[in-house]
Amino acid sequence: MNIKNPHTDKQHHPWQEKYGPWALVTGASDGIGREFARRLGRAGLNLVLVARRTGVLDRLAGEFSEKYGVLTKSIGADLTQDEDVDRVLKETADMDIGLLVASADFGTSGPLLDAPLEEEIEMLDVNCRSVLILSHRYGRRFAKRKRGGIVLMSSIVAFQGVPRAANYAATKAYVQTLAEGLRTELTPLGVDVIASAPGPVHSGFALRANMHMGMALQPAVIAEATLSALGRRTTVRPGWLSKVLEMGLTLPRWARIRIMTLVMGGMIKHQAKAVSSEIRGADV
Repeated sequence: MNIKNPHTDKQHHPWQEKYGPWALVTGASDGIGREFARRLGRAGLNLVLVARRTGVLDRLAGEFSEKYGVLTKSIGADLTQDEDVDRVLKETADMDIGLLVASADFGTSGPLLDAPLEEEIEMLDVNCRSVLILSHRYGRRFAKRKRGGIVLMSSIVAFQGVPRAANYAATKAYVQTLAEGLRTELTPLGVDVIASAPGPVHSGFALRANMHMGMALQPAVIAEATLSALGRRTTVRPGWLSKVLEMGLTLPRWARIRIMTLVMGGMIKHQAKAVSSEIRGADV
């Protein structure tokens, strides 16, 4: 744990009263998760940072402590593993966590039948199973303290089937539906819940999913818009591109699937070119 006394000139942020003193952020080593942690630290909330890359987490913990004067704790955890999820819960059992940001996720692209099944199951574990466990366990704690917040990462793909990202879109549909139901259940108990459903984002996600995202949003835009809407909306669609895509939700479901087929086709077009080049090289 990296510890530093709060800056004496720091202004009191409303989030400290509403959710503080501690926030837990999964997927905190990169992209959207890192930006969530940065903004929460800037607001004066102490931070539990969770991700697989412990070295990166430790550096960020030190940076946030030094820059924002908050307490930090880094937990290296692989959320595909139940024992690691349990360890996160055990290591924070005595901490007054008031805000959960479940931003750890990953995706794949291409035909489902061509994908390694083990990787697709791991995606379910990270995107759905770990989110359910953490929401349930911390949700109970928040309800008991009669205040708290839960941020779940949905996606614009959550609202219809998406060919060539079928399993990923299905995991996000689960998260979206979970958030909608939880908000109704937990609001009377003093707990805010929001689903953040952005479009394409510039982050490590695209690299792992092997997708090219041209008109993508910056992670900072996602984090800022989501935290600003927490407690006021059920779902937020950050950025202008997400709002453009949102207009398509009025179309019949089959039409939305057709649109997402075209969108995904553009983002994975390079995969077909790579295969074609490999075939030509083999023929030479």
